[in-house]
Amino acid sequence: MIKEAKNQTIVFKNKPRIIGNYSIAGPKEGKGPFGEMFDYVMKDDFFGEKTYEKAERKMLEHAIFGATDKALLRPDNIDMLICGDLLNQIITSSYAARAFDVSYLGIFSACSAMALSIGIGASMVNAGYFKNVACATSSHFSTAERQFRFPLELGNQRPPTSQWTCTGSGCTVLSLGGQGPYIDSVTFGKAMDYGVCDVNNMGAAMAPAAMETMISVFKDTKTKPEDYDLILTGDLGKLGAEILLDLMEERGYKLGKNYCDCGQMIFYHDQNVLMGGSGCGCSATIFNSYVVERLKTGQLKKVLYIATGALLSTTACQQGESIPGIAHALVVKASPPFEERTVTKKEKQQFAENIKKQLKKYNVEGE
Repeated sequence: MIKEAKNQTIVFKNKPRIIGNYSIAGPKEGKGPFGEMFDYVMKDDFFGEKTYEKAERKMLEHAIFGATDKALLRPDNIDMLICGDLLNQIITSSYAARAFDVSYLGIFSACSAMALSIGIGASMVNAGYFKNVACATSSHFSTAERQFRFPLELGNQRPPTSQWTCTGSGCTVLSLGGQGPYIDSVTFGKAMDYGVCDVNNMGAAMAPAAMETMISVFKDTKTKPEDYDLILTGDLGKLGAEILLDLMEERGYKLGKNYCDCGQMIFYHDQNVLMGGSGCGCSATIFNSYVVERLKTGQLKKVLYIATGALLSTTACQQGESIPGIAHALVVKASPPFEERTVTKKEKQQFAENIKKQLKKYNVEGE
């Protein structure tokens, strides 16, 4: 069922289409450069719930309902739900899956979960095992920070190398039918460990994995950096992106102006985020807003999206273990006919109303 398989890369014969995409972000993210592009911006981090964990679960449900609605499907039209998050036992994904009466595959790949979920979903759609697959992930600043670092109440000073875990969720619905951008290939990454032990320096831990996967894409598909309109890594942040540029140049690849990192992009410099954004929701929200919408209109024709993750646990780090990194890559291409307009505010409001109806139908409270 595959056209070509080389080393780590699968080039799909039956190109899975992106027929639905949705992004929801927290208030801090909504004040950043992409605030107007997100489908929904929360009024506060609690999202109408009593705990941050419950807020993150509802945020993920909201994204899945939203993407399904934009795909003109009902939730029960989804054949498989693939989700991942940062919390222990991926409770955000598993608890959110209760709201959907569909097959569920929970994954953990840290902040690279968006690309991995789409890669797995695209493989299943390409093979004909499922018709419609929803791929989603989320992160929340207040849940991730207190799990991996310090109790929020202490107000600890953050080191200069640290990043801000984004509050956000994104969902992509894949299908062989319909129009829109398609997943051309997926490159599943390897666990890379360069001995970084600092839990406040995720960019340095993940950069080697991004390098390894990016070079694998270029070699497996016989392409060069300049062949892509956009090369986008997921949440390396300012320091990690600089390390990646140096690593790639050492190996003979010079990344140009078409390269950027989601961690660098999602916040303004004056938002006090130090090295930038991180978390599953960082690249998930940007991919499901800025990237997919510009692929729909043909403003972008060929995108290399590489989501990165740090495979750490609090227990391992406290025992002195170093942090392995992982990166999974997707080549996503635009396909005519292109949309000649952007979604209006009225249409966004209509989407929001439809989602509220879906939430009510499935007994899930809205904000």
